[in-house]
Amino acid sequence: MSKITPLAHAALIGLAIAGFSASTAMAQAPAEPSKAAKPARQCFYLSDWRGWSAPDRNTLYMKVRGRDVYRVDLAYGSNQLTWPGTHLVSVVRGPDSVCHPLDLDLRVSDGFGMPLPIRAKTITKLTPEEVKALPKNHRP
Repeated sequence: MSKITPLAHAALIGLAIAGFSASTAMAQAPAEPSKAAKPARQCFYLSDWRGWSAPDRNTLYMKVRGRDVYRVDLAYGSNQLTWPGTHLVSVVRGPDSVCHPLDLDLRVSDGFGMPLPIRAKTITKLTPEEVKALPKNHRP
């Protein structure tokens, strides 16, 4: 049996305490870093869509359920959106819920020829303050 010197004995006790402390700290630390909370999805149904306006070729404002307004930023729009007498057509395939830009299949038509497809890039529900800040001629 070998003798352990007092210095080696103290070093072993110190290592044991350090190892225990590290394992306790790891046990108390969260396993995964906390993720930022995702905002709740703001979906609507196309059957609740009540009107629209377009201040420019790449922006639509859609009135939904008579009280909510959504801004739809377009990846590519059309100058026809700002013309008087233009119709906005939505093609529905399957459920008519809209939660993501790809859920909107929109076309703009002047009543003559083929309707032109337009693609949504983002959909944002506006707050009541943002709706009030819109110029009256751009409110849907």
